Amino acid sequence: MRFWKRLLGLITVLYLGFLITLSLSWVHHLKLSAEWKTVWSSELEVKTKVKPERQNAALKNRLKRLPPRDVYLVIDSAENIFYLKKDDQVIRKGIVSTGSGTVLVEPGGKRTWVFDTPKGEFFVKSKIQNPYWVKPDWAFIEEGESIPKKLEDRVEGGALGDYALGFGRGYFIHGTLYTRLLGRSVTHGCIRMADQDLEAVFKASKIGTRIYIY
Repeated sequence: MRFWKRLLGLITVLYLGFLITLSLSWVHHLKLSAEWKTVWSSELEVKTKVKPERQNAALKNRLKRLPPRDVYLVIDSAENIFYLKKDDQVIRKGIVSTGSGTVLVEPGGKRTWVFDTPKGEFFVKSKIQNPYWVKPDWAFIEEGESIPKKLEDRVEGGALGDYALGFGRGYFIHGTLYTRLLGRSVTHGCIRMADQDLEAVFKASKIGTRIYIY
């Protein structure tokens, strides 16, 4: 009798452990989904924008006047080059891919997405290893597919590389399957890096590390 009670107790513990693991995984996907959804739900702004050349020049001047201490990351979205710096020293340099600037309009004209990489001063807000991509609505519209109703139908592994650094409003620095496109403006707003560069930046960064994009 004791044997069966112990066996039943063991099965109960294993089942509860499975449920807890499943729940934590689900919460993680929900948080990641919320981060990605933030930027992709934005609509095209009608107001006149500052010319990129003037905006870039202003950001460069600001960076020269206020050089940050410790490690920080600089992204030149015009040349698609990144600089990982410590004080005034460049400790790593490489190519990236940034936003294409293209516009996607949903059939019927209900929603519009602009695939730009934001410019300005940002901070690392999250560090994720082995990230999953929670595909937003525009990804299915772009591929001519119907938008799924279940979250699990949006989750895709392997598309973002081994690491991802979130810097707000749903934008990430992450890896890519399309390494041949590095150095070009082809993304939907995020910043893509080669595997070795991404690993170096991920390990050198911490929550709060500054990111300058111009």
